[in-house]
Amino acid sequence: MSVDTVSLTGWGRTAPTTALRFRPRTYEEAAATVRGCGPRGSIARGLGGSHGDAAQNAGGSVLDMTALDRIRTVDATTGLVVCDAGVGLHRLAEVLRPLGWSVPTPSPNRYVTVGGAIGADAHGHDQHHSGSFSRHVQELELLTADGEIHTVRPGTVLFHATAGGLGLTGVILSATLRCHRVTGSWLSVDTERTVDLDDLLDRLSAGDHRYRYSAARIDLLARGRATGRAVLTRGEPVPGDGRAPRYARPARARRTPFAFRPGRLPSLAALVPRSLPGGACAALLGELRYRGAPGYRPGELQRPAAFFRLLDGPVRDRPRGRAGSVRYQFAVGFGQEEALRRIVRRISRRRCPSSYAVLKRFGASDPGWLSFPLPGWTLALDLPAGLPGLARFLDSLDEEVAAAGGRVCLAKDSRLRPELLAAMYPKLDEFRSLRAELDPYGAFRSDLSRRLSL
Repeated sequence: MSVDTVSLTGWGRTAPTTALRFRPRTYEEAAATVRGCGPRGSIARGLGGSHGDAAQNAGGSVLDMTALDRIRTVDATTGLVVCDAGVGLHRLAEVLRPLGWSVPTPSPNRYVTVGGAIGADAHGHDQHHSGSFSRHVQELELLTADGEIHTVRPGTVLFHATAGGLGLTGVILSATLRCHRVTGSWLSVDTERTVDLDDLLDRLSAGDHRYRYSAARIDLLARGRATGRAVLTRGEPVPGDGRAPRYARPARARRTPFAFRPGRLPSLAALVPRSLPGGACAALLGELRYRGAPGYRPGELQRPAAFFRLLDGPVRDRPRGRAGSVRYQFAVGFGQEEALRRIVRRISRRRCPSSYAVLKRFGASDPGWLSFPLPGWTLALDLPAGLPGLARFLDSLDEEVAAAGGRVCLAKDSRLRPELLAAMYPKLDEFRSLRAELDPYGAFRSDLSRRLSL
């Protein structure tokens, strides 16, 4: 097992802290690290793809789980997969797609492991259809603070605390996943422009049930009657036989229906001069993206990689500059549309130069006590961490979100004030009580857990 001292951040490169990093190669080495972690505790870390500080532990230990990356079994008949927690979702997709299966909550993000997806209860562009990642976990193996390994299944309190629990109940070592059957590697994609936020919400409410994947790139710098205008993109898997005329595919696609081609599309940001100031650059990007999209284009055939890249844009590019970027994602329930409108108007008036802004409709939530999705609306945006007055502005948005019964995504957070947490997560007391019972001496800690008193 390798050991070194490193400075770690989330993907946004804010608030670096130094920890002792262990890289266990066996479950026994992971257990030994937890038992000897010292007074600052330990936390598991995957590929470092989340923006916040959930996988940092200043002055303590961090378990780099990426060496535990075995795919143990794949049942090509049932779609059940047993794998170590350090397996990346992208690698798993490469193995599953030729067999006619897809990972739960597929994403273009190459920097998420199976353990990280469970610990964050990751959601994708199909949450309204398929739920979050933990819904597809049949069981998992959890290393707890006493050094023991437990098999944890859905429906138990330990599963509810672990799914979305940000690694604070223990180290996820492996999982059994139920994957999605796919009949090919193409999506039928409908793209349309919406004139404002109300138009967008109406279209999502009326038609989202017909699509597996759905998200809108929203222009947060548009003002006046155009406030909240967006490019709405939704996709549905194409039947494997391609018999319907609208699903006619190229001959090469019919010859290799399960080909997995995760290529990248060029970023629109590459077309914008770097000399432009941040606000002007973001405004121009928003204008180009909106004007360049079709008013309405149904049934376009796209590979999944191209589809998700169009939705996420440059979201996985490393932020430039010393300050990094802050990912802010919140959700409010159905019936709280006016709160969403107020927040969008406030962001628009402040001219926040967000390089990424996506609005989605969430379906039913999953039982994780700290799981983020709730039935309603979610908006995610990236902001330069050095933006003047950003902390005060986001604090005020937090208060609006909490007053509306909404919540901020903890897996992406790096600055939420702890006094708002209980209003956002009603099961917080149960989570803290179970943590105190399982881990009375604080073997599992992180920068996020100390900041929010989890």
